[in-house]
Amino acid sequence: MRKPRRPILFFLLVALMAAGWFSTGQVHRLAAAEVGPEEYREIELFTDVISIVRKSYVEDVTMKELIHGAIKGMLTSLDPHSTFLPPEMYQEMKVDTRGEFGGLGIEITIRDSILTVVSPIEDTPAFHAGLEAGDQIIKIEDKFTKDMTIMDAVKLMRGKPGTDITITIMRESFEKAREYTITREVIKIDSVKSKTLEKGFGYVRVAQFQERTADDLHRSLDQLRKENGGSLAGLVLDLRNNPGGLLDQAVAVSDTFLSEGLIVYTEGREKGSKMRFNAHKNGAEPDYPLVVLINGGSASASEIVAGALQDHKRALIMGTQSFGKGSVQTIIPLAGESGLRLTTARYFTPDGTSIQAQGISPDIEVWPIELNELDEPSALLREKDLENHFEIERKEGESGPKEKAPGLDEQTRKDYQLMRALDLLKGWQILKGLNASSV
Repeated sequence: MRKPRRPILFFLLVALMAAGWFSTGQVHRLAAAEVGPEEYREIELFTDVISIVRKSYVEDVTMKELIHGAIKGMLTSLDPHSTFLPPEMYQEMKVDTRGEFGGLGIEITIRDSILTVVSPIEDTPAFHAGLEAGDQIIKIEDKFTKDMTIMDAVKLMRGKPGTDITITIMRESFEKAREYTITREVIKIDSVKSKTLEKGFGYVRVAQFQERTADDLHRSLDQLRKENGGSLAGLVLDLRNNPGGLLDQAVAVSDTFLSEGLIVYTEGREKGSKMRFNAHKNGAEPDYPLVVLINGGSASASEIVAGALQDHKRALIMGTQSFGKGSVQTIIPLAGESGLRLTTARYFTPDGTSIQAQGISPDIEVWPIELNELDEPSALLREKDLENHFEIERKEGESGPKEKAPGLDEQTRKDYQLMRALDLLKGWQILKGLNASSV
């Protein structure tokens, strides 16, 4: 049997060192590591291919190009989320978590070997162009996306603000793929938005989990209390089309509504990847009724929040099945200002449910529908509009009909899922009053 050649391994490590991946000390430690005969044969195969390509390929290829390509291929074969980050992409990855970058405003993944939209981010060019969660990206400009990595796709779609890009989309409801031409913008994401729906009932939309999300949420809740006489009768937490983000912020948002118990735990091969996150009593919101909205664009960190609040019976989850991304990626700095985005763990809800490829199932399934109102509501005929209708006689001091509260804004009225959530909160409040009266 051909004896494995130890110098092969050392040659490979020296090549990696020359490319900026390892220091001299690291090379010697790796070369001295215990490697079995089978591993040596695989390493020998790898280095033989590198040697043949450098010598015989039709064009000259640098060692850096070969090593980078090998690393990309190796990570792509693992899962859709592990990837190599060249210096420029590594810097952009760090910028993303701060909520400002240039591009279209979509979160993407690889599903069934197809580049797929996780969700468009609210108020971005992709959102306004009409892209939806689950859309398959077939082409970016003239490049087909088959076998394209996520980071390569991101690199193509990002660019100078004001420039156009055409992407070809296939959707389940389409008979054939359609082209969307979108103008790039500097994407500034407001992580948290809030408003009062009706007196006492608040609404908070979390678009993405960034460095400041939990702090922004607390400020929004304080503002809602001020608008509603110091307290809330109920809250809608909207996580629809939220592609996720930072794990620690998902934990902090969950902790805002929970006073005790497990929020999420992770399991991986390394000791550091096995973590448990628990809620704290300090700073928890009052126990008012809470409805969480999710859909197919709710992924990762937003699924952590929905899963924790559902398992603890703290909130009622409404909407449609979430995306199902239950893995944790760690960003590992490498030499040469590059980085490695590696899947290091899976996360589980407090009850031990893995979200991976399953998602969060809503307690009440509500599909979005388009609500159309009459252009002229006043055209509806009522008794008071009839000629010679009777007027009731009022006793002295008796007031007329109560004035209606300020109406909901048009965007809220057209959002069927949100209206259902508000109806549920109001019904909750009415039933609470009825129960109190019957005692």
